[in-house]
Amino acid sequence: MMAMAEQRIINILYLILNDLIDIPILYLSSYIIENKHDYYRLLNQTNKLGEWEEWIIFMLKAVEVTSIQTIEKINTIRALLDNTIEKVQINAPKIYKKELVELLFEQPYSKIEFVVNRLKVERKAASRYLKELEKIGILESQKVGRETLYINKKLIEILKK
Repeated sequence: MMAMAEQRIINILYLILNDLIDIPILYLSSYIIENKHDYYRLLNQTNKLGEWEEWIIFMLKAVEVTSIQTIEKINTIRALLDNTIEKVQINAPKIYKKELVELLFEQPYSKIEFVVNRLKVERKAASRYLKELEKIGILESQKVGRETLYINKKLIEILKK
């Protein structure tokens, strides 16, 4: 029998290859793990007895539940982005650039190099922007080796849910 992790990857690839999703944003694993007993029972029925109907219904339910959770997560991230834009406009208007704030949501962390490359500014300006965002409570800095990462903790909290 195929390992659970391999099966999950195949499920995602199937959805992408059949143009059912563009990118693997659905995290079906959480649903499958929560319903592990049914997952293995139905997978076994499919493999041994060729009974596909219950398996297909289970997987469709996984997609439905996961889709709803993903939409909620996207909406929460969007609201945080909008609130962050507003907070920067009010508390740090001199550094406000929509591109800068959007950059903070592409990954849960940023660094000077990202800002330099995206905004086409000098390192000194990029550093000042990130420090100002930390000062107003949007980012938290963390030293990693010789580099400083600026963490978007609120985004991380949403992504962890």
